[in-house]
Amino acid sequence: MTTSDHLSAARRTLQLEIEALQEILGHLDQTFSEACELMLKCQGRIVVTGMGKSGHIGNKIAATLASTGTPAFFMHPGEASHGDLGMVTRNDLVLALSNSGETQEVTSLLPLLKRLGIPVVSMTGAPASTLAREATLHLNVAVSREACPLNLAPTSSTTAALALGDALAIALLEARGFGPDDFAMSHPGGSLGRRLLLRVSDIMHAGDTIPCVTPATSLREALLEMTRKGLGFTCIADEQKQLLGVYTDGDLRRTLDQAIDFHSLSVSDVMTRGCKSIQPDLLAAEAVHLMEENKINALPVTDSDNRLVGALNMHDLLRAGVI
Repeated sequence: MTTSDHLSAARRTLQLEIEALQEILGHLDQTFSEACELMLKCQGRIVVTGMGKSGHIGNKIAATLASTGTPAFFMHPGEASHGDLGMVTRNDLVLALSNSGETQEVTSLLPLLKRLGIPVVSMTGAPASTLAREATLHLNVAVSREACPLNLAPTSSTTAALALGDALAIALLEARGFGPDDFAMSHPGGSLGRRLLLRVSDIMHAGDTIPCVTPATSLREALLEMTRKGLGFTCIADEQKQLLGVYTDGDLRRTLDQAIDFHSLSVSDVMTRGCKSIQPDLLAAEAVHLMEENKINALPVTDSDNRLVGALNMHDLLRAGVI
């Protein structure tokens, strides 16, 4: 095969899978909404099951549900028949995946689930199949053809099932009012958790490490304070710690462009008034947004009465893994 052949195969595959998703969009009806309502009423967990490739897709759907506010786990149908069915309680709901709807390991669970009174939502590509007929609700994920040129390897069908699983998770997320703070509680590790959980107060400089001078301070002394504290700026506050302004490295460059006597200036003569600031209880991610939106590299931190309580810059956010 030539490079052109490889690209042609890739484009054909992606186009077929796009068409499969458009087919799934056409299948959406009131049953999807009923499935969401059934899941929202579930007092236990969503138990996702499926064999083979459907099992791999089911694993991902369970993980997405669990991380977006819907308690869920994956149960292998083969192991379920040999003891793992004991993990399922009467308060749970089963989401069963099988493209054919006739996968023996999955359909063999139906009598036991019915006996326990556990609702089953099936996701198949065969609306007339055993699993579709016997389930409480059936979600149709039928596609015209697989992306595989032999029309055998699960490709378009698994993409369709995965996308419909994502649609379920997002519909439930929105119905629950699941927000960024909730998401953070499910993702405390790694950069995602840091970005969502860290507050400004967790990473700001406080106390004697805050670069701060009074308005009467000479510009020379203000520059020395900036050098000592190493944040690229200094805050200007009065005796009651009320923030009046800032003087930054950028302000220094602008001052140098003016024909003025540095020795006769106080920092209040050249400071930036009405500067941006942030409160300590806000998310550090909000500090990033504020800096990027205003094209600045540092922020004073003030309380609700505009009293200076801290300072931080972009390097602090980088070190904390927020960006």
